[in-house]
Amino acid sequence: MATAISSLITPPALHGRCRSAASASVSVSVAAPTRLSFRAVAAPLARRRGLALWVAASSAVLEAPAEVAARKLYVGNIPRTVTNDELRDMFAAHGTVERAEVMYDKYTNRSRRFGFVTMSTAEEANAAIEALNDTEVGGRKIKVNVTESFLPNIDRSAPEPEPVFVDSQYKVYVGNLAKTVTTEVLKNFFAEKGQILSATVSHIPGTSKSKGFGFVTFSSEDEVEAAVANFNNAELEGQPIRVNKA
Repeated sequence: MATAISSLITPPALHGRCRSAASASVSVSVAAPTRLSFRAVAAPLARRRGLALWVAASSAVLEAPAEVAARKLYVGNIPRTVTNDELRDMFAAHGTVERAEVMYDKYTNRSRRFGFVTMSTAEEANAAIEALNDTEVGGRKIKVNVTESFLPNIDRSAPEPEPVFVDSQYKVYVGNLAKTVTTEVLKNFFAEKGQILSATVSHIPGTSKSKGFGFVTFSSEDEVEAAVANFNNAELEGQPIRVNKA
């Protein structure tokens, strides 16, 4: 009877499996040091593979900006009502739009009247410039050109190299600048309504923090007069600026 019950609980065929499992268990315990040794050898290889992937990714990041900059467009002087989708539609007739983004003030959530559009090729970007630069949108002549710099994945708290400032006797002082206004933003803002020589935002030495003022230079006295007339008390980055002869 005991044999019958044992057979019902654990069939004879399973006894062999249990013994095999027991043997395997012993084998595993004996082989454990071997597996530990294997892992110790494999870990540096994994790290080397990880390092190789990191280097490859880093190289891609370093190579990407120049290629992207040729097809990334600055779009200035757009009406405040233009949305991302509307900006995309404006450029879609001239190629494939990879990204369209209107820039907004982080405090007021109002459009900063400019944005960026990335086309799929440099040829499409050039075609969009030819077709759309100086065209009228919502009663405003928009400005479309290739961005001068594209610097992704950098620490914005660190000082950035400033473009060389071209000084001139025909110069205006621009005060009450928002802390978010960079040299490029200031240059693009004034360039929307005329030709300028150069622009710069003054920074606290050794930092990227703006002092809240800058300068813009021109090639003639008439252009200075026009800049003061057009831009004094104009809104930039959500606050009115002061423009005087320097």
